[in-house]
Amino acid sequence: MTALAVAVALAVALGIAVGVLVGMNRRQQQRIEEQAERIEQLEADLSAALRPRPASTATERAVRRVVKTATRVREQGLGGLLASSIDDLQAWAESEQQDIVTMADVEGRVTLVFSDIEDSTPLNERLGDDTWVRVLAAHDQLVRQRVERYRGQVVKGFGDGFMLAFRDAEAACRAARGIQKDLRRTLDPRLRVVAPLKVRIGIHTGPVVTKDGDYFGRNVAMAARVGALATGGEVLVTSEVVDALDDDAAVELTEMGEVELKGLPGTHQLFRLRTR
Repeated sequence: MTALAVAVALAVALGIAVGVLVGMNRRQQQRIEEQAERIEQLEADLSAALRPRPASTATERAVRRVVKTATRVREQGLGGLLASSIDDLQAWAESEQQDIVTMADVEGRVTLVFSDIEDSTPLNERLGDDTWVRVLAAHDQLVRQRVERYRGQVVKGFGDGFMLAFRDAEAACRAARGIQKDLRRTLDPRLRVVAPLKVRIGIHTGPVVTKDGDYFGRNVAMAARVGALATGGEVLVTSEVVDALDDDAAVELTEMGEVELKGLPGTHQLFRLRTR
């Protein structure tokens, strides 16, 4: 065998070995990602199980009221129950507001998430209406799955975006991180090349005003402005979100400094949520 033939054979063997190693590395990386996803799901389920969940329907609220009344009769007697019945009636009437009110935490705060697809109009033009509708449907399903996993609520959708509500700030952050992760994993590879789909997300925590199943007020505007400031693939959160996180919250944040938000006075401290 000539030296050239030996060199060619060695090159082929080397190429095959490299290909095998690359394939093994890809499979190993895929297994690692799948294991991380399972761990994340288990953490979410455990967190949800340990955290008391508010009654989310009129039926659940009615059952809780019956249990609460029976307990009070047992502990205080009928006299104690009648003494507070007027206050209870008022509280029960207020509890029959839209289910969305149940997303407030014990301090009356709601964590709001605004997300939308960056440059959606040019993407629609590039893909055509039929493909764009399918892309929106896939995006819609992806977002709703993450919201359901972390026990949030879809307040409303607006074409290429969503307004979401969570009772827990960490759940909101992890849902946002999951949305970004799912977009990178599940989108058709051809779409990533032709028209990469990037979602920008903003998160803010604070008291809100509720009416007819919707949220209003300064904190809603704050969350929307933060979402508009983010770039595609980015999740920005306010200092109020950071304050609402537990010390052991499973999220990583990078401080961005203070920024101005359109229509809101002063400057505001923002953080970038690590999504990879």
